Amino acid sequence: MLRHILLIQFTATTQDDEILDVFDVFQSIQDKIPGIETVSCGANNSPEGLNKEYTHCVTMDFTDEAARDIYLPHPAHEELKQQFVPMIENIIVFDYSL
Repeated sequence: MLRHILLIQFTATTQDDEILDVFDVFQSIQDKIPGIETVSCGANNSPEGLNKEYTHCVTMDFTDEAARDIYLPHPAHEELKQQFVPMIENIIVFDYSL
């Protein structure tokens, strides 16, 4: 199993409804690409104040690295990026094996 984490800082002009819409697309991508076990999206609510301007997170669990490697160039992922990338001020992508 492989976990794919996105820590996201949206642009100042990104509206809450736009974030919810793109999170819906992330959730639906699980039905379009084999090997995605779970998708979770949410806003930071940590009281520690250590998020360094990152306000939201997406996590995806893949069956293995091969499934992640299918996802990356997949047309459904490319379509998601067309909507998502213009909304991003900053992002960290971090993958690790479970």
